[in-house]
Parts: sequence; structure tokens; C-alpha cells
Amino acid sequence: MYQYKESGLNNVILMNGYCFEDTPYGQMVSFDNIEGLHNAIGKWLIKLPRHLNGAEVRFLRHELDLSQKRLGLTLGVSEVTIRRWEKNKDKPISPTSDRFLRVVYSSWTDGRDSTRELIDMLAEMDQEEAKNFKQVHFKEEKRRWEIDYNCHEAQC
Repeated sequence: MYQYKESGLNNVILMNGYCFEDTPYGQMVSFDNIEGLHNAIGKWLIKLPRHLNGAEVRFLRHELDLSQKRLGLTLGVSEVTIRRWEKNKDKPISPTSDRFLRVVYSSWTDGRDSTRELIDMLAEMDQEEAKNFKQVHFKEEKRRWEIDYNCHEAQC
């Protein structure tokens, strides 16, 4: 058995799927299908019946390939808050952020292309200056309603 500390989690034990190799720099361990292993760990984490701890938040953030700042923008909290969660300082992750992080990770691993778009949209909401639209214009084409981005108040 091998304690997979490289994941950043102290409670992950591998029964197989790894081997030790001698190199000119000493012994090293290599893993079979590391992507599949991380996917399995992530799926286990999001099903835990308790709040995620700091190391678990960090693991999921890394798997989503998000910086602390980007995850903070996505969850509507500061980068400092993410850093504190990950270091287990002060308060743990909030219940709402915990659940949303699980949903985002689940959608991401299910291969839904729209998840990255959702992450980007949520992260950018607070970065852009709020635009004071008094009206929004919709048009119907081929039995489908869409926002008319070409229509400006002065023209319509």
C-alpha cells in the first residue's frame, strides 16, 4: 500500500496502480492513469457527508485548474478567504460555497462544456463595472427567443 501524499491529502491510500523505479537521483514512484486517479479522488470528495476541509478544497481547485483568485471570484468570496480555507485558518468553507464547489466540480468532470463558461461568467460578474441597462431587448427567431445585442436604446 502507498500513502498518496502527493495529492495533498493525507488520507488517500493506493492499493495498486503505482510502482517504484530507481533513477540516477534515487527511488521514485510512478502512477498508472494519474488523471483517472484524481478524478476518482474528486468524485469521492464531493460525496463526503461533511464540509470539505482546506486540503480538499485545494485539491478540487487544482483539479478545476483555477487560481485562488479565480475560484474566489467564482464563489463570490475574496482570494484571501480561499487562502484561509485552504490553510484551515479562521472559519471553514461556508455551507453555500462548499455545495457550489461540489456542483461545479461534478459538472466539470461530467464533461459539460458549459461549466467552464459558467465559471468564467461568474468570475467576471464582479470584475466588470455594472452596466445600468434600463431595458433589454429580445427577439424571436425560428421559434427561439434570444437577446438582441445589436439593438441599442437609441435605435429601437
